[in-house]
Amino acid sequence: MSVFDESLALNAVGPGRWQGIASPRYEAVIGVFGGWTVALLLKAVLDEPEARGSPVSITVNFIAALPPGADFVINVVRLGATRSLAHWRCDLQLAGADSVAATAIVIMASRRDSDTRTEAAMPDVPPPEKLAAFFPPFAKQPPLESRSPMPPPPFNKSDTRTLSWERDASGRAIDVLTLALLSDLGAPRVYLVSPGPRPSATLTLSVTFLAGPDELAACGDDFILADMIATRIEQSTVGSRKDMWSRAGTLLATSEQLCWFR
Repeated sequence: MSVFDESLALNAVGPGRWQGIASPRYEAVIGVFGGWTVALLLKAVLDEPEARGSPVSITVNFIAALPPGADFVINVVRLGATRSLAHWRCDLQLAGADSVAATAIVIMASRRDSDTRTEAAMPDVPPPEKLAAFFPPFAKQPPLESRSPMPPPPFNKSDTRTLSWERDASGRAIDVLTLALLSDLGAPRVYLVSPGPRPSATLTLSVTFLAGPDELAACGDDFILADMIATRIEQSTVGSRKDMWSRAGTLLATSEQLCWFR
């Protein structure tokens, strides 16, 4: 079992109720790394005995910081289901707290063969083996690894687009939890057009899982290519989009994020 999997360990303490500890290995500037929280809430649904199919989306609202090492409880409820789709809600609370620190809506689906079309095109960048490795400073071991033809620091750029090969460097195979973790990797887009860091916090993050389990399994533990750009920076908010590609050119997932900054 990888350290990432160990960090997501949950104990059942009742129907639809899970208990765990916020992993210090994924500590960020304020609280635990947002991508880890997304993966955690998705894992809570996947662990439910009645969960069927595979995830097609998750949307997380970040309400309060999750301190590393803190005990928490996740309450999970299935809101409704058909033969093909099921909607789930997760609420994460710090132990002993009355308020919610994060909430998520997860959609599970029984995927079926259908017509297929991809409008987006995978960017042309050098392979990761020809690029220097960068390990985000907030991540503890095992680190998240990034290799980019646009190396940091991410300041004073002419635009907000970045291209980077990314992976969980523990050697864990890619699946929906890996993509959830990586969905939040990347400097806040406002940094790229600023002279330096500035206060920034993620308000909401949505991940759409476009690849099915077989396509993800074909990726092994390889890098994904992340194409990330701000959609608009205005009135203390930043919208951003991230496309995640396999090395073979399959669009695995996309994410949309809204941040608040000063």
